[in-house]
Amino acid sequence: MKNIVCYGEVLWDMLPTGKKLGGAPLNVALRAQSLGNNTKVISAIGNDEIGNEIIDKMKAHSANLNHIQVSKNFGTSVVLVHLNNKGSASYEIKMPCAWDDIQLLEKDIEVVKNSDAFIYGSLVARSSTSRKTLFDLLAESKFNVFDVNLRPPHFSLETLNSLMKPADFIKFNDDEIVEICANMGQLNKPLEECIRFIANSTNTAQICVTLGEKGAVLFTDNEFIYNKGYKITVADTVGAGDSFLATIVSKLLNGSSPQEAIDRACAIGAIVASKNGANPVVSTDDIEEVMQK
Repeated sequence: MKNIVCYGEVLWDMLPTGKKLGGAPLNVALRAQSLGNNTKVISAIGNDEIGNEIIDKMKAHSANLNHIQVSKNFGTSVVLVHLNNKGSASYEIKMPCAWDDIQLLEKDIEVVKNSDAFIYGSLVARSSTSRKTLFDLLAESKFNVFDVNLRPPHFSLETLNSLMKPADFIKFNDDEIVEICANMGQLNKPLEECIRFIANSTNTAQICVTLGEKGAVLFTDNEFIYNKGYKITVADTVGAGDSFLATIVSKLLNGSSPQEAIDRACAIGAIVASKNGANPVVSTDDIEEVMQK
């Protein structure tokens, strides 16, 4: 069991099928917890009914609530999720909201100091308050995992660069790494070349890129490790990348080989994409069935 702390947004995803608990850091934490780790989320909700509903849902998942702040300034976050005919999601993220107002607290500093991994995303850095808190916490962590989530217009290249620099592990999807590399002057480069460019320019030892139905690639110890993906019928892609990240980080922290880690992560990510919402139950039988295919 490892101690994993996730920092950033908790919210309600408003899907065509209804309201679902979400936010990438919370999704990652819940999946990592289901894999046997001790997880905590540093975030904020509003002093409102839907914020209380988030607390109730987190309790139902047996999630730790000790680091969920209640903002005095903003309400609980609600995100409108739009799905195309292939189940791929796009998002309307309202601003400001409670997780734009995460304060630096001593108890949060202590839990980050004692973590085996501190996982953070790019979306929470859109506001000055939560961004400053994030950088203060990054200074205390011993292993930093950056989950890139490009949600226009909620990011800037300058902020992305500053978030990549302290990372020990960065996760992109294929569109994100191509866009960032292009903005850094690396136009129309092969994926492996983009990965090496990011690794060298940010001094990051491990980089992972998800490739949708084509699987993923992990760059570690100066080698590329691949998984070609698993065939499933997509319900929606919400949270699939979060479960992938939780799984690969958990497996690597707990001593699995890079190949075993990426294979398991792709399987769990595929299963999540085959179900509605970001946090479906994933059984061992589900995993074995998908991996055998």
